[in-house]
Amino acid sequence: MAFPVDLRRCQMLGLAGTAFLALGGESAGALPVRDLLAPASARAALGLVGVYFGVVLLIAAWALLGRVVRGPEPPSPRALLLVLVIWASPLLLAPPLFSRDVYSYLAQGAMVDAHMDVYSYGPAQFGGPLADEVAPVWQNTAAPYGPAFLAVASALSGVTGGELPAGLVGMRLVALLGVALMAAALPRLARHSGADPAAALWLGALNPLVLLHLVAGAHNDAIMLGLLGAGLVAALGRWPAVGAVLVTLAALVKAPAALGLLAVVVLQARAGRGPLRALLTTAGAAGATTVLATAVAGTGYGWIGALDTPVSSHNWALTSLLGRATGALLAHLGSDLAPLAVPFWHTLGLAATAVAVLLIWLRLRPRPVYALGLSLAVVAAFGPAIRPWYALWGLFLIAAAAPSTEVRHRVAAVTAALALAVLPSGAPADTGQLLLAVSGGVLAVVVLWQAHQAAQAPALGRAA
Repeated sequence: MAFPVDLRRCQMLGLAGTAFLALGGESAGALPVRDLLAPASARAALGLVGVYFGVVLLIAAWALLGRVVRGPEPPSPRALLLVLVIWASPLLLAPPLFSRDVYSYLAQGAMVDAHMDVYSYGPAQFGGPLADEVAPVWQNTAAPYGPAFLAVASALSGVTGGELPAGLVGMRLVALLGVALMAAALPRLARHSGADPAAALWLGALNPLVLLHLVAGAHNDAIMLGLLGAGLVAALGRWPAVGAVLVTLAALVKAPAALGLLAVVVLQARAGRGPLRALLTTAGAAGATTVLATAVAGTGYGWIGALDTPVSSHNWALTSLLGRATGALLAHLGSDLAPLAVPFWHTLGLAATAVAVLLIWLRLRPRPVYALGLSLAVVAAFGPAIRPWYALWGLFLIAAAAPSTEVRHRVAAVTAALALAVLPSGAPADTGQLLLAVSGGVLAVVVLWQAHQAAQAPALGRAA
């Protein structure tokens, strides 16, 4: 007998999940340095169990909501947006979770506000309380972000006076604006692509990765994707130049969004504006936006040379893993080529990405939104650096334009796995922490199973 599912149950189960996430994060999250607890402490251990208990509840709620969306009476997009608000609400005042990147954003914004070159120096050069919050691996790393985001971070620094609590709230509000733009764009992009708007919102906005990393983690990928989605919607209508401007601003947050300009050109050409005119219009708008945004931010063009800064010695991207394995083998064999192994694999990955993107657009040019989603997924998968939230680059648009339910199911399975991939502190896991995380997840599975059994018992009694 099927487990009884309705929208209300999904709302409450997801709310319970994010509530446990927020509560557990108070002792196990990416807390300010002064509030950090020893991982072996009882409070930190309990918080870690609570976070993973909440993550599994949230994944279960999302999966059950997918059944409702595919059911005979699917909820409207407006009802799904309400679910998103309900699920996100406990995370709004929670500490940062799953990454310390938001502290880097604040430190870099303060550096720009102080007229320091963030493309030449890391936060350690700036010093002070904000720099102390940045993860050690990024202390001496230049900013990889574009001038549009750094202008926002600098303005936020000026408004908050560099105060940490206000800065964290401000960065989360910026991320929430990005998520709101994503949610607003998805139904329109889905209708254009012949997909179900409700299914697009379920996969692209209510996705656990959105809540865990864009809302709770306050990553700037949110504003990148929000601007990208808004730009594509504008390009679908009568404002292709506005679309090019918005997509360019997205690329001036994080560079991969620049691929969206291909979609803007194709959408214009399909609207009858002619390929050459579409190309010139898009290039002109993109160039003007880049010059103006850079002038307003006052950061210069150093971000172009700093695009490789996400790469670290501990990165678990495919090409980095292969590079380290190859380097270790060559070193074992006594070869002098060992130091070249990682750069070789990174270069090979970039070349493979370029070929794959070219093939995608040659085959799927009539479906530019889907082609863009697959292209961004390839960039994330074969690039020199990867984080779980990078999967959202492609997932956001695949959600809007996936050609079949089967594709959505596969993407959803990857999402569920990635949602479990990072500790709430953002730090590497040791054996003890892994055991605590697994314990929290198993406890959630037991509770869900008991709830399933309890829900089935009355129905079985009525049948008897």
